[in-house]
Amino acid sequence: MKINRNIAWAESFVNEIAACGVKYVCISSGSRNTPLTWAFAQNKNIRKYVIIDERSSAFFALGLANSIGSPVALVCTSGTAAVEYYPAIVEAYHQRIPLLICTADRPPELRNTGTNQTINQDNLYRNHIRFFADAGLPLMSENKITALKRLAIKAIEISTHKNKGPVHINFPFNKPFEPDNFTDEVNHQIHSLLIKTIYKPGRKSTAISLDKEKWFLQILEKLKNIRRGLIIVGPEMLSDEFHTNILKISKLTKYPIIADGCSQLRFLSCPTYSPELKGSDTETPSTKANKSSGITGTQGNGENIVCNYEAMFRSATFIENCMPELILHFGRTNISKGLEDFYGKYSAEKIMINEEGDVFDANHSGKLYKCSPTLFCKSVLEYYPISQDIQNEDCWLTTYIEADKSLEHLKKNMLFNSGFPNEIRIIKELLDTVPSNSSIMLSNSLPVRDFDYWASCSPKKLKIYNNRGASGIDGIISTAFGIASENKDFVYLITGDLAFYYDINALLIAKKYSIPLIVILINNNGGGIFNSLPVSRYPDFLQEYFITPHELNFEKLTKAFGVNYSRVTSWPDLKEILRKTGTGKKACVIEINTDSVSSLKLRNQYWQESNELLNSLIKRQSQ
Repeated sequence: MKINRNIAWAESFVNEIAACGVKYVCISSGSRNTPLTWAFAQNKNIRKYVIIDERSSAFFALGLANSIGSPVALVCTSGTAAVEYYPAIVEAYHQRIPLLICTADRPPELRNTGTNQTINQDNLYRNHIRFFADAGLPLMSENKITALKRLAIKAIEISTHKNKGPVHINFPFNKPFEPDNFTDEVNHQIHSLLIKTIYKPGRKSTAISLDKEKWFLQILEKLKNIRRGLIIVGPEMLSDEFHTNILKISKLTKYPIIADGCSQLRFLSCPTYSPELKGSDTETPSTKANKSSGITGTQGNGENIVCNYEAMFRSATFIENCMPELILHFGRTNISKGLEDFYGKYSAEKIMINEEGDVFDANHSGKLYKCSPTLFCKSVLEYYPISQDIQNEDCWLTTYIEADKSLEHLKKNMLFNSGFPNEIRIIKELLDTVPSNSSIMLSNSLPVRDFDYWASCSPKKLKIYNNRGASGIDGIISTAFGIASENKDFVYLITGDLAFYYDINALLIAKKYSIPLIVILINNNGGGIFNSLPVSRYPDFLQEYFITPHELNFEKLTKAFGVNYSRVTSWPDLKEILRKTGTGKKACVIEINTDSVSSLKLRNQYWQESNELLNSLIKRQSQ
């Protein structure tokens, strides 16, 4: 049978990754990647997104993979096209989001020869991937074809299980690329090997028990004996079971939960679990005690969750009087500046539980244990040594809860009733309006910080996304479109004007694929966050080199891409526009023009008054 070896090689690889569970690919056009593009185009089990700009394509794949929780493939041509993937790969690496990067390449002998569109793509992303392999030039031998299939399986297994994150396979090709340009004639055996897949699903891992682990038993003892503790949950897409059980642990230990705005914990619909703990074949004495104490069963309403902690950790008086002895940290590095400063200045025993063993500890102040947070919390509830006095009220917890409630009241009176426009109140208006089960993507710089500082707990169940792995402002719109592309519920993006400008060509995706993303564009005409940094003491220098006002007309730019546009003129106007756009099937940009200087003054006024409030609270409690 006559074949084109490049096409046959690529099809064999694509069929194998499809068997492994890859369901989506993002393709950017080019000549050298013709075999890979053809192979994906022919595979009916993989949905194709064709995105012109490689950088935008990679961030779209990032958002999509993060949303669906499984790997998305990327295909591009050789040369600088492959380099355009790098920012999204860096983000995927730090967030451990599975991407399968397939870069087409010239034959290796053309490197360093001055050949057009040829760069050294050997392990191009070496500092930010979990695995690299060069597939080699296509060869129609049984050994080479089998090796390619095994390579496909290995890459997917690493990306999804063994070392989660982006993996890179480089594919060199010689011409010709088109399927009707035959290069080889193969026998039936080789042809059959090219077509069939060899992937076989692995065995499910057996349940792991922590009750024999020395480190776990030591932590249990600490939780029993240390009364002044904090539970901190950073940005992470942790399971519903974790969310349920961490609330139960808080009720057991009387530890307040510091819930990052991107931790999902502020937005729970309080699911109900059966009284029996999942995954437990036997009932331990502690499990029985937990049941009799009302710890298992229906999840609490999150009364121990603290979301106004930024002001607390900015207050020297509060910290001095409410210094924890033990911190139990889950998830990634928190967004909070106050919490970051706290870690740098004060010492408390810090225990970090992380499934992949990643370090989120800039001050090297804690002990890291590689363990599933879900498994850890389930095990704590099974083996926590209950005593009668555990149910007594504890002023340690009460102080944090009272401070949180007082700060919430101040926040509502000062910030949420302020006039239009105000960058802070936008968060409140959005959360009041969006329906439950919506997803919100937060741009870096001010939007994600404002959300962490000002978003209150809500009975709505929401998914919060971010690109805090490397915290760049590139690719924000593309990431949000990727999240929204296969999402049946509403998806909102809150972004600043610089991040919007930086990724504006992503709006072409909306036009092509009719993805109903709702973009809230906060336009303060430049890098407003720099007003809050020490460099703001030099106003002329600040204005020229940091704020960089652009004076862009985003209405015209948005409409040029065929995307709906609205400008907000009042708070009722914002709510009405959000309600209307929420019923549509097209993308929409909602622009709110703000003044970063006046918004900063309001923020600073809040920090000042919150500090005074906390001083009064601590003084009153000490009397």
